Amino acid sequence: MTQDALESRDRRSLAAALVSICLWSSAFVGIRAATRTISPGALALGRLVIGSVLLGALLLRRGAVRPTRRDLGLLGIAGLLWFGLYNVALNTAEQVVDAGTAAMVINIAPLMIMALAAVFLRERLTSGLLVGGAVAFAGVIIMGLATTSGNAPLWGVLLCVIATAASAAGLVAQKPVLAHLSALQVTWTCCAIGAFCCLPFAPALVRDVQAASRADLAWMVYLGVFPTSVAFTTWAYALARGTASRLAATAYLVPPITIGMSWLILDEVPKAVAILGGALCLVGVIFARRRPR
Repeated sequence: MTQDALESRDRRSLAAALVSICLWSSAFVGIRAATRTISPGALALGRLVIGSVLLGALLLRRGAVRPTRRDLGLLGIAGLLWFGLYNVALNTAEQVVDAGTAAMVINIAPLMIMALAAVFLRERLTSGLLVGGAVAFAGVIIMGLATTSGNAPLWGVLLCVIATAASAAGLVAQKPVLAHLSALQVTWTCCAIGAFCCLPFAPALVRDVQAASRADLAWMVYLGVFPTSVAFTTWAYALARGTASRLAATAYLVPPITIGMSWLILDEVPKAVAILGGALCLVGVIFARRRPR
């Protein structure tokens, strides 16, 4: 592949990843809002069912490829961990953990992904990736310290750690399958598996939907359509066209984008030190994504 073709593919991959990052940033706001009247497990099941239906309809039109047993095994791991466990754990944690603490814990995920990708996917960790990741993570720590309340309970922090580990393991499990199956099929399969794993929350979903406000129901639909259906598909598209480590580095943009959204939408003016942390995240991501010569 020529250098121009590589750069073109990298730009498309980055654009798809940025779509996912922006939508996932908005999801943190949506989860905090929806869990006022919808329980964490019910919210996870609701958004995954919506995502499964939408993605399934698209997949019926485009057609699917029969996966191998190995593909099904890896997709089972990704669906259970990244789509099922991650959503339930994060939804529950966001009820008691403030945004700053959650940002610091959740953003350990790129470091986990880099380590897992090196071991299981044999991806080479370049000096630029390691230094850029360290700089970006330092920015996350600065933003987290600027916005944390210091009152997060230990069990809430542990749930954030569980969600972080689940997303990292799920992403690494998904990566090899994307060599054989489309991003749409992979995302639908994982979403359907995640919804199946969350079926024990079905009675709670029925009860909560009947009692929830229209605004919270709208948030659940939004989470199912955009941060689930769209964002996971564009992320899988980007993952299929790049290394897991370089792609994971872009996740460090979630905290500064979330702060920017809160500033524009909720009039929550960030502290100067949080802006500094966001700038460090941006510099670190740019450095980490530089393609080695």
